[in-house]
Parts: sequence; C-alpha cells; structure tokens
Amino acid sequence: MSLLRFRSRTVLAAFALCLPLAALPADTPDVRTLMTPEEFHAAGLDQLSPAEIEALNRWVIRYTARDAQSLRQHSEVVQEEARKVEAEGIHSRIAGEFRGWSGSTVFHLENGQTWKQRLPGNWVHRSSSPEVELYKNLFGFWMMRIVEADRAVGVTRID
Repeated sequence: MSLLRFRSRTVLAAFALCLPLAALPADTPDVRTLMTPEEFHAAGLDQLSPAEIEALNRWVIRYTARDAQSLRQHSEVVQEEARKVEAEGIHSRIAGEFRGWSGSTVFHLENGQTWKQRLPGNWVHRSSSPEVELYKNLFGFWMMRIVEADRAVGVTRID
C-alpha cells in the first residue's frame, strides 16, 4: 500500500472514530453516487471501510459548506473546470417519476442538482427516471432536454 493511501486511510479512520456512526439523511451527498464507478475505483475509494466512506462523506459536506463556493470564485483551476462543464453540458436523470412540466416545475436530478423551469409552458409526459441533458443555449441560458422525447425546456439551477 502506498504511503499516501496509508495516510489517507489512517486520517479517514481517525476522523470516523471521532464522529457518531449514525446514518446520514438520505439526501446527504455520498461519494458513491457523486462519482462514477470508474472514478470511485481509480481514486482507490473502493478499498475503504463503511466507516471510512461515512467519514469522507462528512468531509464532503463540510468542504462544500465552507470552501466550495470560494474556490469557484477565486481558483483559476476550478473556474476552468466550470467552463468545461458548461461547454460539455450536464448529463443525469430525473430522480423518480416524471410527469412533464407545468410552468414552475422543479426537477430533482439523480446527481443531486435541483433545477426549476424558467420559461412558461406545459407539457405532459410520463416516464420513470428519464435521462436528461442540460446545456446552455445561444443566449447563455440553461436548457434541459428529456432525451427519450427530444423535448427541452428552459431551466435555472436552484441547488
């Protein structure tokens, strides 16, 4: 085992022992769902115990609450990555049952993001966890396309 992995595991294990191991709420960020299986494996996280994963998840929450927005505003590297994400778009699925939109619909995605319809209009379509693509249109506004129906609506991220 590499020294870096040993230190990381040791720090995570120590951190986990300092916290109660009560289950976190269901809407809590979890590295197992935030990362693709390939990213999770490449980072060596599949070698961690459940307690170590929980400690890492608690750190992600604390980091997001304290530092993530500041880095987005001040870090050149983070800003460049944000530009790449915007250029590539976002791919996810709507969490659970989908019934279309009705003027002010809120969309909860499986990647943890929440978006709200920003353009008026109604459209009825029933589907379970449909795949969506989010992209910026020519005017710089976000659009969400339901892949299976090839139908899009203007959206704004709210979380």
